Amino acid sequence: MSQPSTQMEQFRSWLAERGLKVTRQREAIAEVFFGSGGHLSLEELLELAKEQQPSVGYATVYRTMKILAESGLASEHKFAEGNVRYEPSVEGEHHDHLICVTCGKILEYEDERVERLQEEVARKHGLRVVSHRHEIYGECVRPACPDRPPGRHANGD
Repeated sequence: MSQPSTQMEQFRSWLAERGLKVTRQREAIAEVFFGSGGHLSLEELLELAKEQQPSVGYATVYRTMKILAESGLASEHKFAEGNVRYEPSVEGEHHDHLICVTCGKILEYEDERVERLQEEVARKHGLRVVSHRHEIYGECVRPACPDRPPGRHANGD
């Protein structure tokens, strides 16, 4: 994964190439985003950015994340809960997601067998894969899942 300082340089360059301003608010949002590891909602980003730059507002977070997505430095995900979440993009890197429908935990995984199977299925149906998104939704089997209802076990009993 790229270092946050490299990502910040790429962000500043992208803004400058398009004649857009590098503001303190945009910088604060981008810094907390790149330093976070990702899968953050706009509300979470707002809360973190306000710690660095109290004048940051929701609209600025929204616009900055749209710019980061447009620049290719952020990936936008709409998981089942309906909220948009963002994670830093790294060129040439790919992973898929496991999402707990109970507590909302998002885990990243990579599995070459899944990738090969997707290619095989697409080829069988006359397609060449140009991109894909693989999300698996389930319930944590961890006893420590913070949102599991009392008395409910991981197997649903």
